[in-house]
Amino acid sequence: MNDRELLAERFEEHRAQLRGVAYRMLGSASEADDAVQETWLRLGRAGADGVENLGAWLTTVVGRVCLNMLRSRERRREDPAEAYRPGPADSADPEQEAVLADSVGMALLVVLDTLSPTERLVFVLHDMFAVPFEDIAPMIDRSPAATRQLASRARRRVRGGERAPGADLARQRRVVEAFQAASRDGDFEALLAVLDPGVVLHADAAAGPTPVPVLLRGVRSVAKGASVAAGRVRFTAPVLVNGAVGLVMAPAGRLRLVLAFTVADDRITGIDIIADPGRLRDVELAVLDA
Repeated sequence: MNDRELLAERFEEHRAQLRGVAYRMLGSASEADDAVQETWLRLGRAGADGVENLGAWLTTVVGRVCLNMLRSRERRREDPAEAYRPGPADSADPEQEAVLADSVGMALLVVLDTLSPTERLVFVLHDMFAVPFEDIAPMIDRSPAATRQLASRARRRVRGGERAPGADLARQRRVVEAFQAASRDGDFEALLAVLDPGVVLHADAAAGPTPVPVLLRGVRSVAKGASVAAGRVRFTAPVLVNGAVGLVMAPAGRLRLVLAFTVADDRITGIDIIADPGRLRDVELAVLDA
């Protein structure tokens, strides 16, 4: 075995972790693969001579690559809050994306996408992969103490601010997940059971399919609308929306739509469907189980 083959073999030992870091940083399977490939190219150019801990070295390299990709995405204003319109990107290997999102947690991916590139890097590397602050600090040109503060700020944003009491959140979650399951399965009777007779649904114009806002009143009208949207529910996950339990839709890890619920007496009395980019930017999202 020559030196190049030996280096490739050592790299393959770390590929799974590198892809895990990259996917959490980028929220896209294809972009994660690109970042891992770039990491391999950099290793090939630099070699492993003098590298005591190859796994740690590779993790910092893939982190830098992902940070550059996130900054480039930000400069191009590839904002996850673009209005949702179904297209080819949503159907590009959706099974793989769904499996990866399930393995990480779609809600976490969506919330990570609200962080700045540096906040996301620090949170992912330190809180999820236990990389020391001393190793992360040079990557973002900050001191270890400043990096620690950045991680703390990111952690607060992931968890969110004020939220309802735990018991209320648990009840809300049961109701919202019952709605999610009934919508996904097209179970009209189950939808009727979880919706209040006087439920009102508002959807902004960006939510489609019409170019104007939608207003539905009454349990049967809302249940019928939810049944029609069963295909979208496949990409939804429970998350905290402004401190209460809601759903986010995020095909390929990109936030497209938020469903905010009003729940009373274990029934849904109101649903606000938000897809307009401006409105999405004003929504505070947090991981439910943080």
